[in-house]
Amino acid sequence: MSVNNAYITRTAVCLPNDPVDNDDIESVLGLVGGKPSRAKRIILKSNGIKQRYYVLDPETGKPVYTNAQLTAAAIKNLFPQVEDMNHIECLVCGTTIPDQIAPNHGVMVHGELKIPPCEVAATSGICLSGVTALKYALMAIKCGEHKMAVATGSETVSISLKAENYQEENSQKIKKLQKHPEIAFEKDFLRWMLSDGAGAVAIETEPHTYTDQPALKIEWLDIISYANEFETCMYMGAEKTDDGHLQGWNQHQAQDLMSHSTLTLKQDIKLLNEHIVPVTFTRTLQHIIPKRKLSAEDIDFFLPHISSMYFYDKVREALEDMDFNIAQKKWFTNLSNKGNTGSASIYIMLDELMKSGKVKSGHKILCFIPESGRFSSSFMLLTAV
Repeated sequence: MSVNNAYITRTAVCLPNDPVDNDDIESVLGLVGGKPSRAKRIILKSNGIKQRYYVLDPETGKPVYTNAQLTAAAIKNLFPQVEDMNHIECLVCGTTIPDQIAPNHGVMVHGELKIPPCEVAATSGICLSGVTALKYALMAIKCGEHKMAVATGSETVSISLKAENYQEENSQKIKKLQKHPEIAFEKDFLRWMLSDGAGAVAIETEPHTYTDQPALKIEWLDIISYANEFETCMYMGAEKTDDGHLQGWNQHQAQDLMSHSTLTLKQDIKLLNEHIVPVTFTRTLQHIIPKRKLSAEDIDFFLPHISSMYFYDKVREALEDMDFNIAQKKWFTNLSNKGNTGSASIYIMLDELMKSGKVKSGHKILCFIPESGRFSSSFMLLTAV
Protein backbone atom coordinates (compact mmCIF):
# COMPACT_ATOMS: atom_id res chain seq x y z
CA MET A 1 0.00 0.00 0.00
CA SER A 2 1.40 3.40 -0.97
CA VAL A 3 1.74 6.12 1.64
CA ASN A 4 1.16 9.78 0.83
CA ASN A 5 3.46 12.58 1.87
CA ALA A 6 1.87 15.13 4.19
CA TYR A 7 2.57 18.86 4.16
CA ILE A 8 1.60 21.71 6.45
CA THR A 9 0.49 24.25 3.88
CA ARG A 10 -1.10 26.91 6.09
CA THR A 11 -0.61 28.11 9.67
CA ALA A 12 -2.72 30.57 11.66
CA VAL A 13 -3.51 31.65 15.21
CA CYS A 14 -6.07 33.61 17.17
CA LEU A 15 -4.87 35.47 20.27
CA PRO A 16 -7.79 37.09 22.12
CA ASN A 17 -7.97 40.73 23.24
CA ASP A 18 -4.91 42.89 23.86
CA PRO A 19 -1.79 41.42 25.49
CA VAL A 20 -1.76 41.55 29.30
CA ASP A 21 1.44 42.71 30.99
CA ASN A 22 2.64 41.30 34.30
CA ASP A 23 1.39 44.31 36.27
CA ASP A 24 -2.14 43.85 34.93
CA ILE A 25 -2.72 40.13 35.50
CA GLU A 26 -4.65 40.48 38.75
CA SER A 27 -6.81 43.23 37.31
CA VAL A 28 -8.08 40.64 34.82
CA LEU A 29 -8.02 37.41 36.86
CA GLY A 30 -8.94 39.05 40.16
CA LEU A 31 -7.42 39.02 43.65
CA VAL A 32 -7.46 35.79 45.63
CA GLY A 33 -8.83 36.56 49.10
CA GLY A 34 -9.07 40.20 48.08
CA LYS A 35 -5.30 40.65 48.42
CA PRO A 36 -2.47 40.89 45.86
CA SER A 37 -0.45 37.70 45.51
CA ARG A 38 2.84 37.73 47.40
CA ALA A 39 4.08 34.87 45.23
CA LYS A 40 3.45 36.55 41.88
CA ARG A 41 6.74 38.45 41.61
CA ILE A 42 8.84 35.39 42.41
CA ILE A 43 6.89 33.20 40.00
CA LEU A 44 7.09 35.65 37.10
CA LYS A 45 10.81 36.18 37.63
CA SER A 46 11.31 32.42 37.37
CA ASN A 47 9.11 31.75 34.34
CA GLY A 48 10.31 34.71 32.25
CA ILE A 49 6.87 35.54 30.83
CA LYS A 50 6.37 39.26 30.14
CA GLN A 51 2.90 39.24 28.57
CA ARG A 52 0.10 36.87 27.65
CA TYR A 53 -3.47 36.81 26.30
CA TYR A 54 -6.79 36.10 28.01
CA VAL A 55 -10.29 35.61 26.60
CA LEU A 56 -11.59 37.50 29.64
CA ASP A 57 -12.78 41.04 29.00
CA PRO A 58 -10.64 43.19 31.37
CA GLU A 59 -13.63 45.42 32.12
CA THR A 60 -16.34 42.83 32.76
CA GLY A 61 -14.38 39.67 33.53
CA LYS A 62 -16.61 37.80 31.07
CA PRO A 63 -15.10 35.70 28.26
CA VAL A 64 -15.34 37.20 24.78
CA TYR A 65 -14.80 33.77 23.20
CA THR A 66 -15.73 30.25 24.14
CA ASN A 67 -13.02 27.67 23.45
CA ALA A 68 -14.93 26.50 20.37
CA GLN A 69 -15.28 30.07 19.08
CA LEU A 70 -11.59 30.84 19.63
CA THR A 71 -10.61 27.66 17.78
CA ALA A 72 -12.98 28.46 14.92
CA ALA A 73 -11.45 31.94 14.67
CA ALA A 74 -7.97 30.45 14.26
CA ILE A 75 -9.25 28.13 11.51
CA LYS A 76 -10.93 31.03 9.73
CA ASN A 77 -7.57 32.84 9.78
CA LEU A 78 -6.13 29.90 7.82
CA PHE A 79 -8.44 30.67 4.93
CA PRO A 80 -8.59 34.32 3.75
CA GLN A 81 -11.08 33.10 1.15
CA VAL A 82 -13.98 31.84 3.26
CA GLU A 83 -15.17 29.40 0.61
CA ASP A 84 -11.82 27.56 0.82
CA MET A 85 -12.89 26.22 4.23
CA ASN A 86 -15.39 24.06 2.36
CA HIS A 87 -12.45 21.91 1.22
CA ILE A 88 -11.76 20.69 4.76
CA GLU A 89 -12.38 16.94 4.76
CA CYS A 90 -11.09 16.14 8.25
CA LEU A 91 -11.16 18.37 11.35
CA VAL A 92 -9.28 17.36 14.52
CA CYS A 93 -9.25 19.59 17.62
CA GLY A 94 -7.19 19.22 20.77
CA THR A 95 -7.58 21.13 24.04
CA THR A 96 -7.06 20.74 27.77
CA ILE A 97 -10.35 22.25 28.95
CA PRO A 98 -13.25 22.13 26.46
CA ASP A 99 -16.32 24.26 27.04
CA GLN A 100 -18.31 21.22 28.13
CA ILE A 101 -17.77 17.59 29.08
CA ALA A 102 -19.91 16.42 26.15
CA PRO A 103 -20.32 16.65 23.21
CA ASN A 104 -16.69 16.70 22.13
CA HIS A 105 -14.75 19.86 21.38
CA GLY A 106 -14.29 19.04 17.68
CA VAL A 107 -17.96 18.92 16.81
CA MET A 108 -18.55 22.18 18.69
CA VAL A 109 -15.87 23.82 16.53
CA HIS A 110 -17.46 22.30 13.42
CA GLY A 111 -20.75 23.82 14.47
CA GLU A 112 -19.13 27.25 14.78
CA LEU A 113 -17.54 26.99 11.32
CA LYS A 114 -20.73 25.98 9.51
CA ILE A 115 -18.70 24.15 6.87
CA PRO A 116 -20.07 21.10 5.01
CA PRO A 117 -20.17 17.68 6.71
CA CYS A 118 -16.72 16.19 7.28
CA GLU A 119 -14.87 13.76 9.53
CA VAL A 120 -14.46 15.32 12.99
CA ALA A 121 -12.51 14.13 16.03
CA ALA A 122 -11.29 15.61 19.29
CA THR A 123 -8.24 14.70 21.36
CA SER A 124 -8.03 15.24 25.10
CA GLY A 125 -5.09 15.64 27.42
CA ILE A 126 -3.00 18.66 28.37
CA CYS A 127 -0.12 20.04 26.27
CA LEU A 128 -0.01 16.95 24.05
CA SER A 129 -3.66 17.18 23.03
CA GLY A 130 -2.72 19.67 20.31
CA VAL A 131 -0.05 17.44 18.80
CA THR A 132 -2.16 14.28 19.08
CA ALA A 133 -4.76 16.15 17.02
CA LEU A 134 -2.04 16.89 14.50
CA LYS A 135 -1.00 13.22 14.46
CA TYR A 136 -4.58 12.12 13.72
CA ALA A 137 -4.79 14.60 10.84
CA LEU A 138 -1.36 13.53 9.59
CA MET A 139 -2.36 9.87 9.50
CA ALA A 140 -5.60 10.69 7.71
CA ILE A 141 -3.58 12.37 4.95
CA LYS A 142 -0.80 9.78 4.75
CA CYS A 143 -3.15 6.81 4.47
CA GLY A 144 -5.11 8.47 1.67
CA GLU A 145 -8.39 8.94 3.53
CA HIS A 146 -8.42 12.68 2.87
CA LYS A 147 -6.68 15.33 0.77
CA MET A 148 -7.02 18.19 3.28
CA ALA A 149 -7.17 18.01 7.05
CA VAL A 150 -7.10 20.76 9.68
CA ALA A 151 -5.66 20.25 13.16
CA THR A 152 -5.90 22.65 16.09
CA GLY A 153 -4.75 23.26 19.63
CA SER A 154 -6.56 25.77 21.83
CA GLU A 155 -6.88 26.93 25.43
CA THR A 156 -9.21 29.27 27.31
CA VAL A 157 -7.74 28.44 30.73
CA SER A 158 -8.17 31.98 32.08
CA ILE A 159 -11.83 31.19 32.76
CA SER A 160 -10.62 28.62 35.28
CA LEU A 161 -7.90 30.92 36.66
CA LYS A 162 -10.32 33.54 37.96
CA ALA A 163 -9.81 34.42 41.62
CA GLU A 164 -13.06 32.95 42.89
CA ASN A 165 -11.84 29.49 41.94
CA TYR A 166 -8.92 29.58 44.39
CA GLN A 167 -8.43 29.56 48.10
CA GLU A 168 -6.35 32.16 49.89
CA GLU A 169 -2.61 31.58 49.66
CA ASN A 170 -0.61 29.95 52.43
CA SER A 171 2.16 32.11 53.85
CA GLN A 172 4.41 29.10 54.41
CA LYS A 173 4.28 28.35 50.68
CA ILE A 174 5.63 31.83 49.95
CA LYS A 175 8.62 31.25 52.23
CA LYS A 176 9.45 28.07 50.33
CA LEU A 177 9.17 29.91 47.03
CA GLN A 178 12.03 32.23 47.96
CA LYS A 179 14.49 29.32 48.22
CA HIS A 180 13.07 26.94 45.64
CA PRO A 181 11.47 28.62 42.58
CA GLU A 182 10.33 25.25 41.25
CA ILE A 183 7.78 24.97 44.08
CA ALA A 184 5.89 27.61 42.08
CA PHE A 185 4.42 24.83 39.98
CA GLU A 186 1.50 24.48 42.34
CA LYS A 187 -1.90 25.80 41.46
CA ASP A 188 -0.97 29.37 42.39
CA PHE A 189 1.92 29.24 39.94
CA LEU A 190 -0.43 28.23 37.17
CA ARG A 191 -2.35 31.50 37.56
CA TRP A 192 0.78 33.46 36.58
CA MET A 193 1.90 31.23 33.75
CA LEU A 194 -0.98 29.73 31.77
CA SER A 195 -2.76 31.76 29.13
CA ASP A 196 -5.16 31.60 26.22
CA GLY A 197 -4.80 31.18 22.49
CA ALA A 198 -5.60 28.95 19.55
CA GLY A 199 -3.55 27.73 16.61
CA ALA A 200 -4.41 25.78 13.47
CA VAL A 201 -2.63 24.11 10.58
CA ALA A 202 -3.87 22.77 7.27
CA ILE A 203 -2.30 19.49 6.13
CA GLU A 204 -2.45 18.42 2.48
CA THR A 205 -1.08 15.71 0.21
CA GLU A 206 0.78 18.25 -1.95
CA PRO A 207 3.10 21.12 -0.90
CA HIS A 208 0.82 23.91 -2.02
CA THR A 209 1.91 27.40 -1.02
CA TYR A 210 -0.69 30.12 -0.53
CA THR A 211 1.60 32.83 0.88
CA ASP A 212 5.30 33.67 0.80
CA GLN A 213 6.03 31.08 3.49
CA PRO A 214 7.10 27.60 2.33
CA ALA A 215 5.16 24.43 2.96
CA LEU A 216 6.44 22.04 5.63
CA LYS A 217 6.81 18.35 4.93
CA ILE A 218 6.04 16.34 8.07
CA GLU A 219 8.91 13.85 8.09
CA TRP A 220 7.72 12.08 11.24
CA LEU A 221 5.85 12.70 14.48
CA ASP A 222 6.52 10.46 17.50
CA ILE A 223 4.45 10.41 20.71
CA ILE A 224 5.43 8.35 23.76
CA SER A 225 3.62 7.88 27.09
CA TYR A 226 5.29 6.75 30.31
CA ALA A 227 2.04 6.39 32.25
CA ASN A 228 2.88 2.75 32.91
CA GLU A 229 5.78 3.89 35.08
CA PHE A 230 4.68 7.14 36.72
CA GLU A 231 1.70 8.33 38.70
CA THR A 232 -0.25 11.44 37.75
CA CYS A 233 1.62 14.76 38.00
CA MET A 234 -0.74 17.41 36.56
CA TYR A 235 -4.50 17.06 36.81
CA MET A 236 -7.85 18.81 36.94
CA GLY A 237 -11.27 17.69 38.09
CA ALA A 238 -9.86 15.22 40.57
CA GLU A 239 -8.11 14.89 43.93
CA LYS A 240 -4.96 12.87 44.43
CA THR A 241 -5.10 10.23 47.16
CA ASP A 242 -2.25 9.28 49.49
CA ASP A 243 -1.46 6.22 47.39
CA GLY A 244 -1.04 8.33 44.23
CA HIS A 245 -4.35 7.48 42.58
CA LEU A 246 -6.87 10.04 41.34
CA GLN A 247 -10.37 10.33 42.69
CA GLY A 248 -12.42 11.95 39.94
CA TRP A 249 -14.85 14.84 40.26
CA ASN A 250 -17.86 12.52 39.91
CA GLN A 251 -16.85 10.72 43.11
CA HIS A 252 -17.09 13.92 45.18
CA GLN A 253 -20.05 15.65 46.73
CA ALA A 254 -21.12 18.70 44.72
CA GLN A 255 -20.39 21.10 47.60
CA ASP A 256 -16.84 19.77 47.91
CA LEU A 257 -15.88 20.56 44.33
CA MET A 258 -15.43 24.27 45.07
CA SER A 259 -14.31 24.03 48.70
CA HIS A 260 -11.48 21.69 47.70
CA SER A 261 -10.69 23.52 44.42
CA THR A 262 -11.23 20.20 42.66
CA LEU A 263 -12.02 21.91 39.37
CA THR A 264 -8.74 23.85 39.22
CA LEU A 265 -5.48 22.65 37.69
CA LYS A 266 -2.94 21.20 40.08
CA GLN A 267 0.55 19.79 39.79
CA ASP A 268 2.64 17.42 41.90
CA ILE A 269 5.82 19.47 42.31
CA LYS A 270 8.07 16.68 43.52
CA LEU A 271 7.24 14.46 40.57
CA LEU A 272 7.59 17.33 38.10
CA ASN A 273 11.07 18.38 39.17
CA GLU A 274 12.31 14.82 39.32
CA HIS A 275 11.08 13.58 35.95
CA ILE A 276 10.02 16.28 33.46
CA VAL A 277 13.41 16.82 31.76
CA PRO A 278 15.04 13.37 32.32
CA VAL A 279 11.95 11.49 31.11
CA THR A 280 10.09 13.63 28.59
CA PHE A 281 13.20 15.12 27.02
CA THR A 282 16.39 13.10 27.56
CA ARG A 283 14.94 9.61 27.64
CA THR A 284 12.59 10.25 24.72
CA LEU A 285 15.22 11.89 22.54
CA GLN A 286 17.68 9.07 23.26
CA HIS A 287 15.05 6.69 21.92
CA ILE A 288 14.28 8.79 18.84
CA ILE A 289 17.84 9.60 17.73
CA PRO A 290 18.70 6.06 16.56
CA LYS A 291 15.16 5.29 15.45
CA ARG A 292 14.99 8.35 13.17
CA LYS A 293 18.73 8.65 12.47
CA LEU A 294 18.52 12.18 13.83
CA SER A 295 21.60 14.42 13.75
CA ALA A 296 21.97 17.72 15.60
CA GLU A 297 23.92 19.18 12.66
CA ASP A 298 20.92 18.71 10.37
CA ILE A 299 18.60 20.83 12.52
CA ASP A 300 18.13 24.46 11.48
CA PHE A 301 15.46 25.42 14.04
CA PHE A 302 14.61 23.89 17.42
CA LEU A 303 11.16 24.70 18.84
CA PRO A 304 10.89 23.50 22.46
CA HIS A 305 7.57 23.90 24.21
CA ILE A 306 8.78 24.78 27.69
CA SER A 307 6.30 25.80 30.35
CA SER A 308 8.74 28.19 31.99
CA MET A 309 12.14 29.69 31.21
CA TYR A 310 13.19 27.94 34.42
CA PHE A 311 13.50 24.82 32.26
CA TYR A 312 15.31 26.45 29.32
CA ASP A 313 18.81 25.89 30.68
CA LYS A 314 17.87 22.45 31.98
CA VAL A 315 16.96 21.37 28.45
CA ARG A 316 20.16 22.94 27.09
CA GLU A 317 22.23 21.11 29.70
CA ALA A 318 20.47 17.85 28.88
CA LEU A 319 21.44 18.26 25.22
CA GLU A 320 25.06 18.91 26.20
CA ASP A 321 25.10 15.83 28.43
CA MET A 322 23.87 13.79 25.47
CA ASP A 323 26.50 15.35 23.17
CA PHE A 324 23.60 16.43 20.94
CA ASN A 325 24.31 20.13 20.86
CA ILE A 326 21.91 22.46 19.07
CA ALA A 327 23.36 25.97 18.84
CA GLN A 328 21.37 28.55 20.80
CA LYS A 329 20.90 30.66 17.66
CA LYS A 330 18.77 27.81 16.28
CA TRP A 331 16.36 27.83 19.22
CA PHE A 332 13.01 29.56 18.84
CA THR A 333 10.49 30.24 21.59
CA ASN A 334 7.89 32.97 22.07
CA LEU A 335 7.07 32.04 25.67
CA SER A 336 8.01 35.49 26.97
CA ASN A 337 5.46 37.37 24.85
CA LYS A 338 2.79 34.74 24.14
CA GLY A 339 2.79 32.87 27.45
CA ASN A 340 2.26 29.17 27.94
CA THR A 341 -0.79 28.33 25.86
CA GLY A 342 -0.63 24.59 26.52
CA SER A 343 -1.88 22.53 23.59
CA ALA A 344 -1.80 25.61 21.33
CA SER A 345 1.83 26.52 22.10
CA ILE A 346 3.52 24.53 19.33
CA TYR A 347 1.02 25.91 16.78
CA ILE A 348 1.60 29.50 17.95
CA MET A 349 5.39 29.06 17.90
CA LEU A 350 5.37 27.48 14.46
CA ASP A 351 3.11 30.18 13.01
CA GLU A 352 5.32 33.01 14.29
CA LEU A 353 8.48 31.33 13.02
CA MET A 354 6.99 30.70 9.59
CA LYS A 355 5.72 34.26 9.27
CA SER A 356 9.13 35.66 10.29
CA GLY A 357 10.55 34.86 6.87
CA LYS A 358 13.52 33.05 8.42
CA VAL A 359 12.54 29.58 7.21
CA LYS A 360 13.84 28.74 3.74
CA SER A 361 13.45 25.70 1.53
CA GLY A 362 15.52 22.81 2.86
CA HIS A 363 15.52 23.99 6.47
CA LYS A 364 14.67 21.35 9.07
CA ILE A 365 12.63 22.15 12.17
CA LEU A 366 12.68 19.93 15.26
CA CYS A 367 9.72 20.40 17.62
CA PHE A 368 9.59 19.15 21.22
CA ILE A 369 6.32 18.99 23.16
CA PRO A 370 6.26 17.47 26.67
CA GLU A 371 3.33 16.88 29.00
CA SER A 372 3.54 16.39 32.74
CA GLY A 373 -0.01 15.01 33.06
CA ARG A 374 1.31 11.48 33.45
CA PHE A 375 4.60 12.11 31.68
CA SER A 376 4.28 11.92 27.92
CA SER A 377 6.39 13.43 25.18
CA SER A 378 6.42 14.21 21.49
CA PHE A 379 9.06 15.12 18.93
CA MET A 380 8.29 16.15 15.35
CA LEU A 381 10.60 16.85 12.39
CA LEU A 382 9.54 19.18 9.58
CA THR A 383 11.33 20.10 6.34
CA ALA A 384 10.59 23.34 4.49
CA VAL A 385 9.90 22.79 0.80
